Amino acid sequence: MNQCKYVAVIVMVSMGLYSSDGKANEPSPLSSTATSVDISSNPAAVNIATGNGAAQKYIDKVFGIKNNHGIIFGGAWVGDINQLFSGGIPHPDKTTTNSLLLLDLRLDTEKLNGWKGGLFGVQFLQLNAQNTNFQAGTVQGYNSIPGPPPLNRSELYQLWYRQAFFDGKFIFRIGKTVPTYDFGNVIKPVALEKGNPTIPAVSGLIFTPLFINPTMLGTMPGYYNSAYGITLNFAPIKEWYLSYGLYDGNLARGEQTGLHGTPTFNGAHFQIAETGATWLQGTLKKPGTFAVGIWNQHGKLQSPPTVSENNTAGFYFFGSQRLWYKNPGSDNSGVSGYYQYGYNKSRAMLMNKSIGTGLTAFGLVPHRFDDSFGVGATFAWMNKNKFNHQNELILQAYYQANVINGVYLEPVISYIPTPASNGTRNNAWAGTLRAIVLF
Repeated sequence: MNQCKYVAVIVMVSMGLYSSDGKANEPSPLSSTATSVDISSNPAAVNIATGNGAAQKYIDKVFGIKNNHGIIFGGAWVGDINQLFSGGIPHPDKTTTNSLLLLDLRLDTEKLNGWKGGLFGVQFLQLNAQNTNFQAGTVQGYNSIPGPPPLNRSELYQLWYRQAFFDGKFIFRIGKTVPTYDFGNVIKPVALEKGNPTIPAVSGLIFTPLFINPTMLGTMPGYYNSAYGITLNFAPIKEWYLSYGLYDGNLARGEQTGLHGTPTFNGAHFQIAETGATWLQGTLKKPGTFAVGIWNQHGKLQSPPTVSENNTAGFYFFGSQRLWYKNPGSDNSGVSGYYQYGYNKSRAMLMNKSIGTGLTAFGLVPHRFDDSFGVGATFAWMNKNKFNHQNELILQAYYQANVINGVYLEPVISYIPTPASNGTRNNAWAGTLRAIVLF
């Protein structure tokens, strides 16, 4: 099964890894094929499976393994170097580097012992990063790798069991998970009828709002602060889904849930629900999607130095649309776009409203069919209880080049005309060179 067909199936069930018949697919949804793709610039934030299967294929070949019995493993490494050309905090570190390693193991219970529809997953994360966003004075984050401290961490990133029922129409996953895979996932690909091209990852932008809505920063578990909880997904038809999640809510209290080895039960929880639909527009059947979600944080929100509150809530929506095909019906080259919005009324969270949009071009550079490039913007209204600045805007452009199978190089330019961090001077220009290696 090629990548585009595979990722289309993923979104049909809105969860990843399983086709509509409840069976695990191989390789990972990030494998490279002859069709133009745009992979996520941070696979740890949006993909439940990591890698392209190259490491497993090599080991299978060396040891002559013909049947893996449902044992699937892979990984990814993402690293970048950032140069702050101007602006930022007073006397910033002009150059910063970040490194992220993911190792992934999945067990398909049907192939392993005949238990249909089951999947067990475990993932390890190693982060060695610097405070790149702080140096530029941005609160939203122009670079999605570094987040809250500690910026050097080794953690059990995921540990879950997933079970599909009714031919994949109802699925639950329980354990330590990354809710941003399932909720508010702006760049997820769009499901289509069998045999038609898809929108792959909608953008390769690297700024943080692409991976989590800014109005949920600090409450919703995600990269790299995963959390224990349960996710339920109902997808009776491929054009519509409904998802619900309930998770450990101690991230809002300032706890680094990603570093927790066991669940914490103290009354703090985060719950979220999302519903979405997909469609094919016009005679060219250009795919599109739209989703809306609501969330609630129960328990105290810690927001140093002085602002705190009990309980808060908000809502969001997002969508994407294929806008143009260069070669309709034959390949995926063309242009797509996305949009997102979020809102909360919190007195303690970083941002109360946000809006974002972007455009991506696939396979338009001559003789570089696997390359893509795009632009994006994210604008947030800052919480006046925490910041002197009223808003923050980030503009970003990138080019993602496929070097060889599984290896991508991505130069990025970011402009932040209104950095919101208190004490920030002037606007900021920053350049990033990111490498993505899938194995």
